[in-house]
Parts: sequence; C-alpha cells; structure tokens
Amino acid sequence: MNSTGELVEVVLPGRVEPEGLRLRHGAVPAPGPGQVVVRMEATGVSFAEQQMRRGRYYDQPPFPFVPGYDLVGTVLTAGEGADPGLTGTRVAALVKVGGWASHVLVDAADVVPVPEGVGAAEAETLVVNGVTAWQMLHRKARVRAGHTVVVHGANGGVGSVLVQLALAAGARVIGTASARHHDALREQGVVPVDYRAGDVAARIRTLAPGGVDAVFDHVGGRGISGSWRLLAPGGTLVSYGSASTRDDEGSKQWPVLKLLFRVWLWNALPNRRRACFFNVWAGRALSKSRFRSRLRADLTQVFDALRRGEVTARIAAQLPLARVSEAVRLAESGTVAGKVVLTP
Repeated sequence: MNSTGELVEVVLPGRVEPEGLRLRHGAVPAPGPGQVVVRMEATGVSFAEQQMRRGRYYDQPPFPFVPGYDLVGTVLTAGEGADPGLTGTRVAALVKVGGWASHVLVDAADVVPVPEGVGAAEAETLVVNGVTAWQMLHRKARVRAGHTVVVHGANGGVGSVLVQLALAAGARVIGTASARHHDALREQGVVPVDYRAGDVAARIRTLAPGGVDAVFDHVGGRGISGSWRLLAPGGTLVSYGSASTRDDEGSKQWPVLKLLFRVWLWNALPNRRRACFFNVWAGRALSKSRFRSRLRADLTQVFDALRRGEVTARIAAQLPLARVSEAVRLAESGTVAGKVVLTP
C-alpha cells in the first residue's frame, strides 16, 4: 500500500464474530481546520473493541463504525491552524474509535509526540494501557515508595504496566494471575496469587494482614466487595472496568451503574477509605484543555519510563489490517502476553 494514495479501514458492521469485520477502501481524507491526517503505523486490539464487537461497550457509537481506541503514526498533512511543524513527526493519539485505518483524522491538539528511538509498535502498546495505568497509580491512588498495592490481572494489558510503574515508584506489589504467569511475575519482584485457587482475598490478607494501600480492579461484578475489604485505613480502591460482564446479555449500562452506585455508597460511609471508578475519558467534557494537557504530560512520563527501561513494551503479535479477524481472535483467546498490534 503506498503512503498517500488510498484509505483502508476496518468496519464493525454490527454484533458479529471477528470474521464479520469488513475492510473498506476510499480516498485519504483532507484535514479540516485544526486537524492533522496521521498515517497509521500501529494500532491495537484493546478490551474496549472486544466489548464493542458484542455491543457491550457502554458509550459506543451506533453500528456501523470504524473501531480502534488508539494509534501511533506519522503526521502526513496539517490543516489550517494546526502546527505545520507536526508534519513528518511520529505521534500517538487516544481516539476511542477510528484507529483501525491506514489514515486517521485527529485534532492536532490531541496528538502527543513519540520520543526519538521509540518504535511505533512499542509506543502503541503503551498509549491507552500506559496512560490508564499512570493516571490510576499517580493521580487516583497516589502510590508512593513503601506502599503495598494489589493489581488484579497482573499479566493483562493495563495490569502489566501498572505492576511495572508501581515497582518503579518503590511499592510492594501483590499481583493476581493464573499460575502459568507466576514465575515471570516473581522475576519482576511481584508476589503472585493464583486467582483461580479459591478465596483470593483471604490469601492476600495473609500476605498483608494490616490491609493494603491500593487495589486496582478491572473485573467489577461481585468480586469488587472483596477488593474493598482488603484496604487499610487511608487506602484507595480503583475500579476500572467490568471484565466479568464481557459475555453477558442485557443492558450494557447496568453493570457500570451498579458499580458506580456501590462506589458512591462506600465513599458516603465514614470509614477512612476511598473508592473511585476510573475512566480515562473522565473530565474531557468539562475541560478539554485540561484533559489534553494531563494526557500529554502523563503519556510523556510513560514514554520516558519506557526509555529508561522501567516499563517494557509487550507486543504479542503484529498483524496487518487485512488480517484483523485473526488479530481479534488472538487478542480474545487469552493465550498471549502483551498487546496484539495492527499495522497498515
């Protein structure tokens, strides 16, 4: 595929199996005022797209649409009012939808420069996962040296980055994962707990009898109460998903609303602990400029941590857009470590 001639994008037509994803060809868009066209070099398969394919992501657009939560690429052209100096530079962008395409229109204010020496696929593994982990750890739970934290799904996309950033901050990390990942976690300095082997909360309590300073929970559902009970006074529970409901039928809003209500109730009780529900898009509607400056600052910190070797980019596989069905199957199989990356 040449660099400028044709737009290729993946369309999600409805609630389909991965084989139901369609490729669409068209003309490369022209940037409007304040926009840039990014020639995609890497985009990824996130949990969000897995939910969108099932119609389960709580604020997804109506079908059909082009999925793709984030991307890394080179700015091809800049529209009127956008910094012309961006042209030719490698950038990352968080877009929620639209990333699974050879060329993507993005507001120039939403792109974050990727430092020299960081590859596109490496950077891609850390856009949504890295900024989510950084903001939960440092902005929500304010984890510091000497804290003890629990990371559920310590081998997952966000979990693996959380673990590394927490260790870099000097925290003691207890991580839940299936037994096959325990050796790798131990090598990193994590205390592993098998989430399949009975009462997880009880086993964590034996490791931290006085409670923990933070718990990061992506599962939601009934287990969230167990996470809350692990907290020491002054501790923070950060809930950032409802993975337990991925394959459910029925309302896609209800699991989130239930979680929000529970969080609100816990915070209303006089118990010296806090709970919060983290969504990477929170605050964007209230102040776009504040949201953008935070995103830029935090993603830059994550890229710096990557350059220092505190965080590794875990690429499970790289597949071209034309093999998107295979990429989605692989990402959903639970058999790979790291991110499945799509390339043009």
